[in-house]
Amino acid sequence: MIRCIIVDDKPLAIDILKEYASKISFLELVHVTQNPLNALEYIRSHPVDLVFLDIQMPELNGIQFMKILNGACKVILTTAYSEYALEGYEHDVTDYLLKPVSFERFYRAAEKARKVIDAATVATVPENAAIENHGLFVKTEYKIQRIEFASILYVEARQNYVVIVTTGGQVMSLQSIKSIEEKLPGNTFMRVHKSYIISLHKIDTIERSRIFIGEAVIPVGDSYREAFFSRLNT
Repeated sequence: MIRCIIVDDKPLAIDILKEYASKISFLELVHVTQNPLNALEYIRSHPVDLVFLDIQMPELNGIQFMKILNGACKVILTTAYSEYALEGYEHDVTDYLLKPVSFERFYRAAEKARKVIDAATVATVPENAAIENHGLFVKTEYKIQRIEFASILYVEARQNYVVIVTTGGQVMSLQSIKSIEEKLPGNTFMRVHKSYIISLHKIDTIERSRIFIGEAVIPVGDSYREAFFSRLNT
């Protein structure tokens, strides 16, 4: 989810943006204020990804606000004054919405922000990065999630993504099974099929060329069979 706030000194403008944000599943509206100083205090003490920011406000206008913000989160400007567009982009705003804002235009701006924030998140934490030999980070749809090696039962490849099945549930990530395999410790995990990696410690039983882990039945591929059974010393 993208945690966003709305900063605008006009109650009607706030109501419209609140309604729009409520219709977009990947936006989580965490704060609304007519006071830009209040918004800055909120951002200092809470995680915020995106600000919908008016320009013409008393005490502190939007441009001054962004200078103080200094890139702490992404900004989409919302204003009735087109002459501020160029200056806004000089401060690396994600988008510039002219009032009155249609829902279609608001949605496009939100989508643009999502892509920018996702790209920044991946750049900050390497995809599937290993953590001190105890776990790894994987990128899911809206966030990067830590997974402990000890919790992983198996990994399954499905089309262009993988499902990592853990003791606590499933995590889906848009990457290849090979990229996951490279980050898993070889003394614990093994590729047993073109579509499956298993935790050897989580095997319940083996019946011919089928591995049982909990309720899951995982096939052993022909090209992996010899190595797998040799690993088990059977």
